[in-house]
Amino acid sequence: MTSVENNSAGYEKRDVNIVMVIGISVFLVSLLVVILVFLMDYFVDTKEQMVYEVQLQPESVELQDLEAADMEELTTYKILDAERGLYRIPIERAMDLLAKEASGK
Repeated sequence: MTSVENNSAGYEKRDVNIVMVIGISVFLVSLLVVILVFLMDYFVDTKEQMVYEVQLQPESVELQDLEAADMEELTTYKILDAERGLYRIPIERAMDLLAKEASGK
């Protein structure tokens, strides 16, 4: 007798191995969770790297020009209005003069 002849009823006569089905299900769900955690971590790292490269890393040329102009104003002498006697002096020199004036020397 072959297996086809034994199974003449047209359906499986053995019960499903519940332990095996539950074991495979738990394994597949665990594998899915591990893959999802890995993908989430990869996504977050990739997003942070892109934000750094696009927005945080490059320094704007306008910002560099603004900083250079500010530094020039803080460190150079300039006549602002000769008739009224307005002059720009470096900040370090101005602080020294104010300290001497405050100490009375």
